[in-house]
Formats: sequence, structure tokens, C-alpha cells
Amino acid sequence: MFAKNMVELGQKRSTIREIFEYGKKRAAEIGAENVYDFSIGNPSVPAPDCVRRAVISVLDTEGPVSAHSYTSAQGDYGVRAAMAEDLNSRFGTHFHADNFYMTVGAAAALSCCFKALSEPGDEFIAIAPFFPEYQCFVEKGAGARLVVAEADTAAFQINFERLEAAITPHTKAVIINSPNNPSGAVYSVKTIQTLAALLTEKSAAFGRPIFLISDEPYRELVYGGVRVPFITKYYKNTLVCYSYSKSLSLPGERIGYVLVPDELEDAKTAYAAICGAGRSLGYVNAPSLFQRVAAACAGQTADLAVYEKNRDLLYEGLVSLGFSCVKPEGAFYIFPRSLEPDASAFCLRARKYDLLLVPGDDFGCPGHVRISYCVPTSRIEQALELFKRLAQEY
Repeated sequence: MFAKNMVELGQKRSTIREIFEYGKKRAAEIGAENVYDFSIGNPSVPAPDCVRRAVISVLDTEGPVSAHSYTSAQGDYGVRAAMAEDLNSRFGTHFHADNFYMTVGAAAALSCCFKALSEPGDEFIAIAPFFPEYQCFVEKGAGARLVVAEADTAAFQINFERLEAAITPHTKAVIINSPNNPSGAVYSVKTIQTLAALLTEKSAAFGRPIFLISDEPYRELVYGGVRVPFITKYYKNTLVCYSYSKSLSLPGERIGYVLVPDELEDAKTAYAAICGAGRSLGYVNAPSLFQRVAAACAGQTADLAVYEKNRDLLYEGLVSLGFSCVKPEGAFYIFPRSLEPDASAFCLRARKYDLLLVPGDDFGCPGHVRISYCVPTSRIEQALELFKRLAQEY
């Protein structure tokens, strides 16, 4: 009577969400102050004041009817023009309003890209570790196949031998996520240049483009002067998926975009396919009020400095306890090796101390765990003693 694959999706949340829901239940039992939930990437810093001012300004200027009305399906023109102006001023690009399709966050942006590109037999390659929902978006949402190429876990940069081996005539696109969830790695300029050269070579060999889908919700969350290369400047057949969830601390408002550069092969047709994908998925338009808010706040961020402090505190603490970690350069996750081969078993043992961690298996990296440090610094300080007790069991 019902679609079996949809029933299965609805009956079981993602592992991250399951742990997050367990944390809420546990907090009701013993008090939130006694649960150390490092499961989900929910920003712990408030949205910047420009958000509050923008909400008030839009409501006062446009009125309560217009502010909440439908926009064009691809987003308000003025909003899209503001997105272009922001990127052009920061990255020396030359985008315009019609390069942008406003979306319900990065998840919708990715889903539109997969749906727009997918034809029978197509494959999309993810670099492990990767955000687990890619598999759902690609296989359940777009009817394609997700192929995984493992990264070099010594630094979580791309392992090009593995990536090249994964590319076939069925490859439609490669997905990258830098700064990376869950490792915090940032792909260097050299990595991006090598990737662009490989995809250019393979595209020529197959006689059609292999697209690059760049998932960038953490673009502004980097530390120590690390540079995040703007991908369209290195590879023309790039689609950029962005969200304001992390940079402006607006995860629940669900606002982002797909960027379709003019340089993309047959860009106008690609843009039409993105619009068509949004229509087929029922995305009437992105949230109207927060389109305007994002435009007003484009280029600004929440006060992100606490995440660097949290990273340093957690990294140094874990290393001192014997954990093997790659120091994150961006995002707000750390991805240490589990203290036993079975990361799921390790995470279950951590629950004895009400430490909620996410096993790396769903990210395509067994033997690791993701710890989200977008929490108040005091929570990390308190949790380090619990990590010590956990480590002593090994």
C-alpha cells in the first residue's frame, strides 16, 4: 500500500538524529546539565544582531502580508542579486542574480542538484568521510547510486588513487565537502587543483562533463588563517550548495542556495533542471522572510571565535588522553579514532558516562567517532573528566 523505501526511511532516523533524540529523552530523566550531547551540529552561539534587525526591518518595511508572501520559485530577485554581490566582493567572481536558486537549506540544495543531474545508471562519488544523508539524497531521492572513495585518513585530504579508481563512464558528479563534516579537514588549493585536473582529464576521455558538487555550509568556519579555495575559480563545471545554518547560526530557518555559474557547460539548461528539480520535489520557494534576512546579512557571521577555543580545548584534551586525532582546520567537529575497532561499541560504552558520540561507520569511516564541539565551552571542560574515565577503561 505504501512505498517500502519511504516507510523504512520514516521508521528509522539517521544515526545522528537517533542519538540526538536519545539525548533529549535522557535529559528529561536526569537533567540536561548531566548529559554531554556531542551528537548534532546545532550552533551554540546566537545569531548576530544583524538577523534581529533584519527581521524587524523586513516586517516594518514590507508589512506582515508581503513579508510572508510567495516569492518567485527560484527566490526573490533582489535577494539573489545580494547573494551575487556578496560573493563577488569577497572572492573576485562575476556572478549575477540568475546564477542563484534559493533553497530550504543545503539539504534541499543538494537534493535539487542530484535530482537535476540524475539519469538512469548514473553514479555520484562521495569522499569518505562524508555526511551520511548524501546516500539518502542520491539513492532514495534521485534514484542514482552513491559510490564511496576513501580519503587519506592521515590528513583527510583526497586520496586521488582511490578517487580515480572510482570514476567510471557512469560517474555524473563528485561531491566534496570542505570544511568537512565530520573531520574538520579543509581541502588545500593543491588538492582542489589536482581534483580539477583529474575531472578535466576524465571529462575529456568520456566526451561529457563530470560535475563537481561543492557542499559548503561551513565555508566561513575556519581557524588560524586557513584559506578555503572558492571552487568555481578552479573548475568550471561546479555547482555550489550553501546554507546560512552555520555561519549565521540559523539551522532551523532552513535557508540556502544552489549556485550555477555561467561557465558551467550548458549553464542555462542546468539552471532550468535545478528549477525543475525543486518543482518536482515540492519546493515552492525558500522561506520568504529569511530570504530577505539572509540578503541583509550576506557576508556577516555569528561570533564564531568560541569554536576555535573549543577545538583547541577538546583536541589537546583528547590527545593527552591517548586519542589519535587529526586537528580540525574548520567546521566544528573532531573525528578521533575510536579506542576500540568497533566504533559503535565504543559509543555505547561512552553512554555509561552520558557522553553522546556518533560512530564513524555511517560517515564511511569505521573506527572513528564524530564529536561535535558546537557546545558551550564549559560543557567541554566538564566532559574531559568523563572522557578520561572512558579512556581508562582501555
